[in-house]
Amino acid sequence: MSLPPSGPPPAPPEINLTFEDAGPPASPPPGPPRRSLQANTIIIMLGTLGSRLSGILRQMIINLFGTGLTDAFNVAVTVPNLLRELLAEGALVNSFIPVYKSLDEAGRRQLAQTFSGVMLAVNLLLMAVGIVAAPLVVDLLLSATPNVDRDLAVYMTRLVMPFLMLISLSAVAMGLLNADEHFRESSFAPIAFNLASIAALVLLPDTATWLGFGWLLGGVAQLVVQLPALHRFGLLPTPSLKPHPALGRVLRQMAPFTLTAGARQFLNVYVLNLLSNRQLFPDGTTSGYFNAQALFTMVNGLFIVSPVLAVFPRFSEAAAKGDWTLFKQLTAQTIRTTTFLAAPMSALMVVLAPYAISVINLEVPRLPEELDKFAAGSGILTGWALALVPWALVTVLLRTFYARERTREAVTVSAIGFVLEVGLYRLLVPALGLMGFGLATTLSGVLMAGALTVLYRRAVGFPGREIAGHLARVVPLATAAGGLAWLVARVLPDPGFIVQGILGLVVAGGVGLGAYLAGALVLKLPEVAAVTRRLRR
Repeated sequence: MSLPPSGPPPAPPEINLTFEDAGPPASPPPGPPRRSLQANTIIIMLGTLGSRLSGILRQMIINLFGTGLTDAFNVAVTVPNLLRELLAEGALVNSFIPVYKSLDEAGRRQLAQTFSGVMLAVNLLLMAVGIVAAPLVVDLLLSATPNVDRDLAVYMTRLVMPFLMLISLSAVAMGLLNADEHFRESSFAPIAFNLASIAALVLLPDTATWLGFGWLLGGVAQLVVQLPALHRFGLLPTPSLKPHPALGRVLRQMAPFTLTAGARQFLNVYVLNLLSNRQLFPDGTTSGYFNAQALFTMVNGLFIVSPVLAVFPRFSEAAAKGDWTLFKQLTAQTIRTTTFLAAPMSALMVVLAPYAISVINLEVPRLPEELDKFAAGSGILTGWALALVPWALVTVLLRTFYARERTREAVTVSAIGFVLEVGLYRLLVPALGLMGFGLATTLSGVLMAGALTVLYRRAVGFPGREIAGHLARVVPLATAAGGLAWLVARVLPDPGFIVQGILGLVVAGGVGLGAYLAGALVLKLPEVAAVTRRLRR
């Protein structure tokens, strides 16, 4: 998939700083009872919602800088973001937490010190290489006939490379907090990123230099807001290169995941190469792609990644204890929850994508490049919306493999899936245009979900009948809700500007979502029944 799954902004959706070892007291008091999974999920969803909404506002302001500048900026921030997923957020969460949870308190503290030290050293080296090799990297990303200013992209790439260090250390902080189920600070840290960036964009001159500086300022803010919580919970490590026996386990888990992330980033490089090809797409297509990405990652992060992040420590704990009955129950529960939420969002985005893209437009698009940017964002978001449900399954199932420290199967399926997706892009995008992006992502998601299900069933026993029965109800229900929203949208003003966008989402989207929830009540789906029980209390 060409998007980051999840996480702090961009996931993506996650630092002149000194880490101090705040070790536990000599006789630590009993810890407070853990929050319920529902409470943890709500905390993460609220943080994700705030992050994505403020991210949309940030994207709206960036779009005011002009298509040429925003195209170059989007290419520049791709570079540290590619390396970020390879070394930080995804690899950290999926490899560090299972090992961390298996250690005693002293072992956890020592592992955190060693791991943060290694991450710091590696990122310093990569940051230096990225600054020096920026021209080569940009040439790799752009087409031979680019519709993006290459020199400007090189300059901005060098400017934003320190973001890699900032986001990697922030990911270490996030991993430590999430492992102990302290989700509040890590979930709301991306909001600090967006607010700091927005302040810089509004107060500083609208130039390439200050646009890059605002990005770096947001990276600093994202980590700083997590430091008090790390100190309060006794989790703040002092980076060290002293060896730790568990570090090898973490690195062994990270290595295959990094390989998988590398395959995904190869896909992202190929996508950017397609987008920047003047022979295929006009100016503004790259910015339209990133506008669609901002909206898609908001929905994906809120309704899919957030519930999975909340349950992942419980997956790891159940696997460490060998409690496979609980493990399967958590799997079924998480799949039901994510697909119940993803299905209506998928259907509504398919029919209301132009209205969703309109929300980003603080100015009515009139110039040809502005109209092309709007059309690109709408077309790409429409196709991506089809992929929400299959990728919800993939997101959940991959975490079950990482929790069991069975990364080889997950890596194999993921790598094959991403290679397949590149092939589908190559086949479908030239023939179908913008819709080819979404169809390729959807097809690869369906195939990956099927392969992961087969492997899961062989190892643990997959609750296939329960999941199939659930999907047989929510998917048709969501399709009907989407059709109703489409009928309502036909009588609304044409999209293009923020006012029409909000009107379309509130009216047509509200009608469709209301119909979905009403149908869920009629069908007595347990997911909506649980919500109504809470509201009655």
